[in-house]
Amino acid sequence: MAKKHTADKTEEADVPDELEEIEEIGELGELAEESVDTEAYLSPETNPFVNSIFPVLFVNRQLRILFANKVCAELFNSFDGLAGNYMTDIFGKFFEREDIRAIRETLLKGNNGYSWKGEVKIKSRETATMLTKIYIFPTDISQSEPSEFVVLLDDVTGENKSLLRSVFLSLLEASKLKDNDTGKHIIRVQHYSQRLARELFNKKGYERIDADFIDNIGFLSTMHDVGKIGTPDDILNKEGPLSDWEWTVMQEHTKNGAFILSTYPNPMAKEIALSHHERWNGSGYPFKLEGDMIPLAARIVSIADVYDALRMQRSYKPPIEHEKTVEKMMESKNTHFDPALIDVFYAIAEDFEQLYEAHRDSEK
Repeated sequence: MAKKHTADKTEEADVPDELEEIEEIGELGELAEESVDTEAYLSPETNPFVNSIFPVLFVNRQLRILFANKVCAELFNSFDGLAGNYMTDIFGKFFEREDIRAIRETLLKGNNGYSWKGEVKIKSRETATMLTKIYIFPTDISQSEPSEFVVLLDDVTGENKSLLRSVFLSLLEASKLKDNDTGKHIIRVQHYSQRLARELFNKKGYERIDADFIDNIGFLSTMHDVGKIGTPDDILNKEGPLSDWEWTVMQEHTKNGAFILSTYPNPMAKEIALSHHERWNGSGYPFKLEGDMIPLAARIVSIADVYDALRMQRSYKPPIEHEKTVEKMMESKNTHFDPALIDVFYAIAEDFEQLYEAHRDSEK
């Protein structure tokens, strides 16, 4: 339920109209403060939405939730209960103020035949952002002043995400054609990065890591070397060490990748591509960033990338066993790697080994 203002009248006069309208919804709800009988909505004979594949809520005119079907309850299981609470209390912060105003006008004044449609992004720390289309309409269209409404939620996150990522996956496939000696490297880096991010999820100081961060780093870590699409083939596939000028050209793949991914809507894409070769002590490239100046996602991918680079066989190097790889990486604590992150890596190093074995390159 929306909380009432406790400020004096002078302060209340400064409250924006939009917030007063949101408050009014809660206050109207108090007029109908009564228990919600969810049993009345559980029969498929009287409620066709009980077993619907779409998430559905029933609300009253004050947006108090009267019923949530099973699909809806499962979809929003990270929120503390649905039935009996107010829709504005649970989802209000995800709506634009003008949308809250429009819904209020629709349900209380009958605008557009008591119907409303819109789009909202719903999320919590435990669940990734859901792009949801919302349709509100009366349960009984024959009533001149309906008292109950259906809220139909259509999660279109997957469709939009697939459309966006498919474009960038095409660039990734093109870059793989250039660097044909990497095997399943990017698949393993994806799994390492997500595993490390999940481990950080519940650690103090990493509150910014949420379900979206974990999902995004899983996809965007695969793009960390996409800038190599602009690296000359003779340098990219050279057997043996690179000369100084060749190494300078190779380092440009970080800037090229950042440029390619600059149009991706999440800045993490550009951060990883640009900074995954930076080092904690400032000796990395391309800009010699140090410490926390290096984005967190790039610090995570750096650990994943180096671990796999050491483990795998390349045209210019033999593979290194897991134990020796971990030892070498721990020696670079405070120099190459974020000391706090490398300690977390060390604690779950066995998981990295298992992931490597699960996604090992086929024998040539």
